[in-house]
Amino acid sequence: MNTLRGGPTQPEICAVSLAKLGVRNGDIAIDIGCGTGTVSIAIAKTAGHVHAIDMRSEAIDHARRRIASAGCDNITLVEGNAVDFLKHADTIDIAFIGGSKELSVILEYLAAKHVRSIVVNAVLLETAALAITEMRRLGIFSEAIHLQVSRSHDLAGKTIFKPINPVYIISGGSR
Repeated sequence: MNTLRGGPTQPEICAVSLAKLGVRNGDIAIDIGCGTGTVSIAIAKTAGHVHAIDMRSEAIDHARRRIASAGCDNITLVEGNAVDFLKHADTIDIAFIGGSKELSVILEYLAAKHVRSIVVNAVLLETAALAITEMRRLGIFSEAIHLQVSRSHDLAGKTIFKPINPVYIISGGSR
């Protein structure tokens, strides 16, 4: 399988993001910028249904294969713009945002729909700052975390740690 730019979400980042998301049994979830589907699959283990959205057809193809391999039947893939989907969405309990396109508009829709829990993952400082600023403006900001993971690697029979790019995890919602 070819790699997809921007993915998959590292397991440690996914674990912290899920903890902040607080998925409950039966939740209706949305994964915006679903990429490879890693986070959608993790959410689907508890949630009632996940809408996994990405604008990139290659991301939808990756996610479709991973979702099928995981045997998840409670994920709907949506190729397209998240804003268009949100205009017509009824109930959304939790939202994970891994993409940054139209982030301000997406956060406004989620706030207006009183989404209980929202988590934004950002690799760019500017995206993190925008998420924090917009969530504060909308009265839905809880906290921001800067998470750096390093993994062990062998070096001449000894162990070193190589860092993975840091991720900002911004959380909030209508709690």
